[in-house]
Amino acid sequence: MKFTELQLNDALLKAIKRSGFEEATPIQAQTIPLALKGKDVIGQAQTGTGKTAAFGLPILRKIDPKKRAIQAVIVEPTRELAIQTQEELFRLGRDMHAHVQVVYGGADIHRQIRSLEKVPAVLVGTPGRLLDHLKRKTIKLDEIKTVVLDEADEMLDMGFVKDIESIFDYAKKRDQTLLFSATMPKPIMRMAEKFMKDPEIVKIKSAELTADLIDQYFVRAKESEKFDIMCRLIDVADPELAVVFGRTKRRVDELTKGLVARGYNANGIHGDLSQDRRMQVLKRFKNGKLDILVATDVAARGLDISGVTHVYNYDIPQDPDSYVHRIGRTGRAGKSGSSVTFVTPNELGYLRTIENMTKKQMSPLRPPTDKEAFKGQLKQSKKEIKELLDSDLDKYSNEAEQLLDNYSAVDLVAAFLKKLAKEEVKVKITREKPLPYKGKGRSRRRSGDRKDHDRRRRPRKTSAPRNFKMHQRNRNRA
Repeated sequence: MKFTELQLNDALLKAIKRSGFEEATPIQAQTIPLALKGKDVIGQAQTGTGKTAAFGLPILRKIDPKKRAIQAVIVEPTRELAIQTQEELFRLGRDMHAHVQVVYGGADIHRQIRSLEKVPAVLVGTPGRLLDHLKRKTIKLDEIKTVVLDEADEMLDMGFVKDIESIFDYAKKRDQTLLFSATMPKPIMRMAEKFMKDPEIVKIKSAELTADLIDQYFVRAKESEKFDIMCRLIDVADPELAVVFGRTKRRVDELTKGLVARGYNANGIHGDLSQDRRMQVLKRFKNGKLDILVATDVAARGLDISGVTHVYNYDIPQDPDSYVHRIGRTGRAGKSGSSVTFVTPNELGYLRTIENMTKKQMSPLRPPTDKEAFKGQLKQSKKEIKELLDSDLDKYSNEAEQLLDNYSAVDLVAAFLKKLAKEEVKVKITREKPLPYKGKGRSRRRSGDRKDHDRRRRPRKTSAPRNFKMHQRNRNRA
């Protein structure tokens, strides 16, 4: 469906055309008409499917830019996603002169208060900071029309349930509620029942939700082997842009230092870094000045970065929902991508749970040998040499001729290749506390035990340990 068929005004169509888009994505084509009619909508879609425009375009279409009142509030789980949403809505609403503002924790609240005196038509923010402003009465929702919950499953997992409920209490005069989530666990549906009026459900086909454009692999390895194997995989694959996920902030720091020590162009982000620092790293990654971004789940949630070809799950996520979000960094806009998940013997049960949820089995991947990795390094080095040869080298000619008088061309090129190849630096990554043991992994399924393969038909009698079950129960109660 073309955007011209979606009853959008000329100013929005102009902005869409300027962005280079012609046809709406499935989530946009199904959501925009419903939202324009004033319906409450539940949209199930991964990040990267265009859902920001799916809720943003109807909001911008319905607001009055001249009115000094907040007419729409969009709640996002993280600062990065809030900023990205604000930036996209600003671009889409530029020709309408729509005032879109963002508020988030970790920034000077007094500066935000001064900015809010201009009263934006659309306000984007994180739950805690939005609620803070509401309590201070620095924002009022007396003329609110629409409230959007984006990445709702993540906000529940991050413990924002009470904040969200309080925001809804302040926004009782709203006409419409839009909720978007990659997954739809029971707590999401309970929240929909409580705060939405006869919502229309828009669900992307399972083929799109399970990321068929992404080749999904797993590598079974001991904790002490993972870093070296990952480096060899990177050498062989030579990804254009890659994201490496670590479970903790310490893990991200150590992985980043280790990759840099071995000569990779890498940097990391996590919650302990300042907002400015995180945005600087993300900007470099988006602009192609970084090859590898190392991140925790929270720091990388909702990142809208095109061109990511590979995702490496250095630590398998405990929550399978997080896996969907992680691999969603790649395989976007019709392009293929690859994900590799490292699994220790103790974690094979988590792998099975992820496969059951995504309805797609990961393929085992044999770690490359040192010889294969070295071959990959040489291929990358030759590529860099070719790029250098295409540049202006005139001012180096005299020195080059002097070197050729003393050394053979073969020796000089061999030395250059050695310089470009990755150094064999020993890297030690601190062992993290392992995930609680969960089941017997893939071994039973591979032996033909269908009862374990299809838990929907006959639940397993052997269950996960008590602490993992308590984790799941607490999530369901959220």
